[in-house]
Amino acid sequence: MHTVILGNGITGVSAALRLRTLDPQREITLISGESDYHYSRPALMYIFMGHMRYQDTKPYPDSFWDQQRLRRVRGWVVGIDAQARRLHMHGGESMAFDQLLLATGSKSNKFGWPGQDLPGVQGLYDLMDLRLLYENIRGVEQAVIVGGGLIGIELGEMLHSRHVPVTFVVREASYWDNVLPAEESAMLNRIIRDAGMGLRLQTNLQEIHAGADGRVAAIETDDGERIDCQFVGLTPGVSPNVEVVRDTAIEVGRGILVDDSFHTTVDGIYAAGDCAEIVTPGEGRNLLQQVWYTGKAQGRVVGEVMAGRDAHYRPGTWYNSAKFLDLEYQTYGQVGFHLPGEKHLFWEHSDHRHALRIVYTDRGVVGMNLMGLRYRHRSCERWIEEGRDVDYVLDHLEEANFDPEFFRRHEVEIRGVLRGQYRDQRARGAAA
Repeated sequence: MHTVILGNGITGVSAALRLRTLDPQREITLISGESDYHYSRPALMYIFMGHMRYQDTKPYPDSFWDQQRLRRVRGWVVGIDAQARRLHMHGGESMAFDQLLLATGSKSNKFGWPGQDLPGVQGLYDLMDLRLLYENIRGVEQAVIVGGGLIGIELGEMLHSRHVPVTFVVREASYWDNVLPAEESAMLNRIIRDAGMGLRLQTNLQEIHAGADGRVAAIETDDGERIDCQFVGLTPGVSPNVEVVRDTAIEVGRGILVDDSFHTTVDGIYAAGDCAEIVTPGEGRNLLQQVWYTGKAQGRVVGEVMAGRDAHYRPGTWYNSAKFLDLEYQTYGQVGFHLPGEKHLFWEHSDHRHALRIVYTDRGVVGMNLMGLRYRHRSCERWIEEGRDVDYVLDHLEEANFDPEFFRRHEVEIRGVLRGQYRDQRARGAAA
């Protein structure tokens, strides 16, 4: 049997490795137009900033793939004949398959702005974008970044490290406030401005203007402001990369529709990772997960399914983390989900660079946000999964902290502040 995996990111590779473990004789081919070898996409910013080399982002030596008998093909798939079980490649060749896994990831969003395809305008998602960025920032005196999310602030930090002045244009009232509660979002506003970057909030991009040389020269906002710039980063989020299945029998919603074992609507064809939309009957909204660790987990499950096992994906406790402008960020569980009866406890240090939020309901702690603090993943996840109450979590904060030696610890102050808030909330609840 020949299994073809379209995409060599974390999902495709995790699936290939799990399948190889379970079926040592299977013929497995990985296809990617982006790179010859799997690398860590979240490390792109560190390559650009000089913290890592490209070869350092590859978790396996180049010889590993032949040793595992995982065939690699560099190329772009432009069509899928699901009935004939054949892929059509950009160069005119084709490839037969018995099983197909679509692990095509995401693509940067564009919303039809005039000038969005001018030279000097780009997103940041893959190696091609990184190579283009090196070219596009030559001689740049001012950059504009459109979009208020994680990719945007990472791109801002990358440019800032090269001493390129940056202005953010963000449609929301506060940076990343569609994800972060108000206090954490305000913290990001402060660190962006403290770094010397411009921040235009509640502002929409109207048009990108070209100069005499045909490259970007300025943007215009919806309130008529013109900002001169020689580079525009478009970072208003990503969406599932589903173009290759548009004209096939494989059904698509926001992403490629799959069940919790990653079967698509066509037998023998699977999809997982950023491109997959998991149908969740009765829950009102299907599940899209587009972070590294969920891609890895989904890849392992679909690898088992393709090997013939009865396996199902269980999302578990939500988790994400990032670091931007020297600020650590971690989130666990359900923060910002507006659950019935949820209450929040929030501590923020006077330096506005350290904060902890605990979200709880009658069934215990359900979510946590950490800013400028490092807590052990397993500790926070266990507290939520075990339904620990607020008192228990506050009593055990030190067990979770893994900041390096000599870093200042804040647990005593945190516990005092949050216990006071907790008492007040319980008193108000009793009075009601």
